[in-house]
Amino acid sequence: MAFDHKNNDNGDGVWRAGRSGKKGRSKPKGRALLDDALDEVHALVGKGPLRRDLLIEYLHLIQDTYGHQSAGHLRALAELMRISMAEIWEVATFYAHFDPIREGEAPPPDLTIRVCDSLSCELAGSEALIAALEAGHDPNKVRVLRAPCMGRCDTAPVLEIGHRHIDHATPKAVDQAIFARDFDADIPAYETLAQYRAQGGYDTLAKLRADGDWETVQETVLSAGLRGLGGAGFPSGRKWGFVRANPGPRYMAVNGDEGEPGTFKDRYYLERVPHLFLEGMLIAAWAVEATRVFIYMRDEYPAVLHILAAEIKALEAAGLVTQGYIELRRGAGAYICGEESAMIESIEGKRGIPRLRPPFVAQVGVFNQPTLVHNIETLHWVARICREGPQILAGVEKNGRKGLRSYSVSGRVAQPGVYLLAAGSTITDIIAAAGGMADGHAFKAYQPGGPSSGLLPASMHDIPLDFDTLQPHGTFIGSAAVVVLSDHDKARDAALNMLRFFEAESCGQCTPCRVGCEKAVKLMQADKWDADLLEDLCTVMTDASICGLGQAAPNPIRLTMKHFGDEI
Repeated sequence: MAFDHKNNDNGDGVWRAGRSGKKGRSKPKGRALLDDALDEVHALVGKGPLRRDLLIEYLHLIQDTYGHQSAGHLRALAELMRISMAEIWEVATFYAHFDPIREGEAPPPDLTIRVCDSLSCELAGSEALIAALEAGHDPNKVRVLRAPCMGRCDTAPVLEIGHRHIDHATPKAVDQAIFARDFDADIPAYETLAQYRAQGGYDTLAKLRADGDWETVQETVLSAGLRGLGGAGFPSGRKWGFVRANPGPRYMAVNGDEGEPGTFKDRYYLERVPHLFLEGMLIAAWAVEATRVFIYMRDEYPAVLHILAAEIKALEAAGLVTQGYIELRRGAGAYICGEESAMIESIEGKRGIPRLRPPFVAQVGVFNQPTLVHNIETLHWVARICREGPQILAGVEKNGRKGLRSYSVSGRVAQPGVYLLAAGSTITDIIAAAGGMADGHAFKAYQPGGPSSGLLPASMHDIPLDFDTLQPHGTFIGSAAVVVLSDHDKARDAALNMLRFFEAESCGQCTPCRVGCEKAVKLMQADKWDADLLEDLCTVMTDASICGLGQAAPNPIRLTMKHFGDEI
């Protein structure tokens, strides 16, 4: 129970200055607990015991209701959760979608417009859009913010007002949305549970639960050649044995934080066929005997969050899962949470700071228990492999590579979108699938797997874009986020855009990444790059950064210096 200074103050002031016996403060140090704020937060979070791991969810409730998080509300939340104000504040200030406000500070305007300024949107004119919005709106009424990739690169430039995204955004479209007060997410038509089950959905899961052998299923997944499609490329089925080798309880965490700029394949599948993913997830959870499943979904996908919340309830109502078995967690705008250990920290209600390894999450994951982590698209394919057999992937071959890849394609192509192609496809094949180059543009360069992969020149057009094929060239396929550049673009400008993204998204835990990204951005803004100094900086970042963000951030610098030396 919190200390009640009203009932314990004798009128002379009990907050005395140590052994001096002199009268001290009549009230304790720190922020006062305001009754109104306490009542308001209590109404939002409920009256039951509050869970520490749900701190971010509670912060979302405050942010969504009031448009910001006042010091009074945060102090009330700290009181209700029985944790320190400092602990609340460090989490609230870590995530980009929260607006914690100190006493005396003005809250943000009622309306916030977040404009994506990542590479695909920059190519589509986001800078001019930002300038027009800033000039056309009163900053006291409308806040215009730069934001990282929103996973809608196929409809660039993109912005978000409230929870509503505006594709191919223009100032006129923004004015229309504001006039209509239309700030809710558009929910696309998707395959519901009833529709999925009518086509045999969840029959495979039922059979496995009745008399299946997890090792047989693991071998099936391995024989299909399925590898992690979040970017790491680890053989998917092999994870199951690692997790099962550790005593329970075991958990499963699904990484839906698709934050790599240029990537939108997970959103594409979830907004159309969410139950393929959900069945694959439940098969994997069955294989490792997970006692609970956490789905961590990025806040930039409000429609997906709505769909998953509705369909999880439908699964519970149908008796396919017990109530509460699947917990849907909402991110809050932090690219670093795509790193699996940072995601787990966020699931636990903390700042998304990567953990040092070992131990690995298969041994010590959520709540320090063995945890299976998979990406959305990976689980989509688990369901298909178990239903249709391993040949659905293993039976496809091109350029000596087996399998299928979902390429997110944007930039200077005629028809940006997600294209399911053979894993041995080259950039030439991918551009052809996307309708060729946009009118008036000639192919110059491409990003093969998000900004972490850097840039390759058009002359390297015959490399299969798959796992293991790009490493000899100093890059990798990553999440297969392909952004195509043309003769209208400068590679050095694209590289600077990528490093600005890494600078903004570094969690700040390790100096090589935090300071390295900042210094790189400054050096890259010079008319002529200091190649030797940049290479020294890249070496330090690659060798000494804790996680993949800092280790991969130098790739755009190195590949631009190597292939586009005439620009720097």
